Amino acid sequence: MTPGQIYKRLLGYAQKYWPAFLLAVLGMAIIAGTEAGFAWLMKPMLDGSFVEKDPVIIKWIPFALLLIVLVRGIAGFVSSYGMAYVGRNIIRDMRRQMFSQLMHLPTAYYDKNSSARLTSKLIYDVGMVAQAATGAVTIIIRDTFTIFGLMFMMFYTSWKLALVFMILAPVITLLVVSVSKRFRRISQRIQASMGDVTQISQEITEGHRVIKMFGGIEVEEKHFSRINEDNRRQNMKLETTRAVSVQISQLLGACGLAVILYFATSEEMLKNLTVGTFMQFLTASMLLLAPMKRLTMVQATVQQGIAAAQSVFELLDEDEERNTGTKEIKRAKGKVEFRNVVFSYDSDEDREKGQAKGEVLSNINFIAEAGETIALVGRSGSGKSTLASLLPRFYDVTEGEILLDGVPVQELTMENLREQIALVSQDITLFNDTITKNIAYGALAEMSEEDILRAAEAAHALEFIRELPDGFDTVIGDKGVLLSGGQRQRIAIARALLKNAPLLILDEATSALDTESERNIQEALGGLMKNRTTLVIAHRLSTVEDADKILVLHDGCIVESGTHQELLTVNGKYAALYKVQFSDDLEQSE
Repeated sequence: MTPGQIYKRLLGYAQKYWPAFLLAVLGMAIIAGTEAGFAWLMKPMLDGSFVEKDPVIIKWIPFALLLIVLVRGIAGFVSSYGMAYVGRNIIRDMRRQMFSQLMHLPTAYYDKNSSARLTSKLIYDVGMVAQAATGAVTIIIRDTFTIFGLMFMMFYTSWKLALVFMILAPVITLLVVSVSKRFRRISQRIQASMGDVTQISQEITEGHRVIKMFGGIEVEEKHFSRINEDNRRQNMKLETTRAVSVQISQLLGACGLAVILYFATSEEMLKNLTVGTFMQFLTASMLLLAPMKRLTMVQATVQQGIAAAQSVFELLDEDEERNTGTKEIKRAKGKVEFRNVVFSYDSDEDREKGQAKGEVLSNINFIAEAGETIALVGRSGSGKSTLASLLPRFYDVTEGEILLDGVPVQELTMENLREQIALVSQDITLFNDTITKNIAYGALAEMSEEDILRAAEAAHALEFIRELPDGFDTVIGDKGVLLSGGQRQRIAIARALLKNAPLLILDEATSALDTESERNIQEALGGLMKNRTTLVIAHRLSTVEDADKILVLHDGCIVESGTHQELLTVNGKYAALYKVQFSDDLEQSE
């Protein structure tokens, strides 16, 4: 989009608040009128009071001055409040729209964009956008009204002198146009640098333990200093351009006043101008300098807003998850079938540009009957987690299809498909809330206390929850930081137990547990897996010995399939992995 299109779209957010906007514009028009009114007051004040000594004028001039100030004050309040009301509502609406968009973007988008940069868009960029939509608009409308009002006053007073001042208009216009392009370029760099500052700030707050343990303090300080300095440099370029343009604008205005004074004091003009008329014109000319200065300065705000709006609209225009399905299953029986599934992280654009990185999964075929437990094993990077992520459609298959109870998952609505699946992953996601609300999260919020209690007990979480100061009402901190790794994992397992879905995905679900806790959890999960189709991603092979079928993945392909005993008999890759882990466990026990 062009800058004009971006700004037009931005102003569209103000349309629904047009009554407040119009009221604010009316206030601005009145403010502009008081500027011209103050200049107009110069003639009767000087000619009537000091030259003609008119007693009537002498009496009403002070009241007229007070009236102008009073009207200006009321209009200023209405204008400021009205635009603030519009601005804060725009910020609220845009953030709400962006937040909703973030909730519906595909997982692949988060793979390519850091959370810090997205946070910067949501917080910093939206603020800049609102400033351009309201603060800049206020200056543009108010000062444009003011300039027109004062110019009318100048032409009314002396059209000859006014024409002299008008010669400056094209020069100032060229100045504004030239600096606008530079403002926009610098503003885009500032948006990017703010994203970098936010990103490294988030990294050091989340990774402070690793930084301290591995002596990374100096490295991170240098990294931050470099990024911080770049942000400072870009902002200084913006301020330099702003300051130079303002000074040039003021110099041009002063040149105009100097020329006006030169012509006004000529013998011919002195014959036709009274003191009051001259001061009326001169006051209007001087009052013009301030709005001209502000209109020159406002370009920086406008261009910053356009750069920020471009960043925001890029996010809002991203394609959401393709929720094209129309069918629904009340409760799935649980039969899952992968047919000739191929998956690549490459987008269509990457493939068109010849930048494709290749397939992550290739020719995946297997059937999980209802109630079966399918284990996915293999070395790191073999594609286990990616395969499991295809079932809830965190990613869509590149080729082939996945069926649930004989229905392709793309034909089911996204909400209905995910209602059928419970997930416990190795990357535990907990929220800065109570244990109760972390277990009974989202659609589970209506579950009874008894159900939550049973889920916690089945996950072997009840014992440590009861020892906490506030029990189930304990707030566990950001990402559950106040709990141990094993405790966080048991809360996540309790959440999956409470959902009671017919399909279960366990992605290294017991990786953070000690041997005793793992044994207890395996017992709880064993009960949960009955009559449920379960995909288990396991690094520790001892946890999947009882699986109905074990799929061994290597370089994105299923290279072996069978039960634990069958695969040991084959003496292939699974047997090799098992022997390595068995010898490692033996060494650790010794």
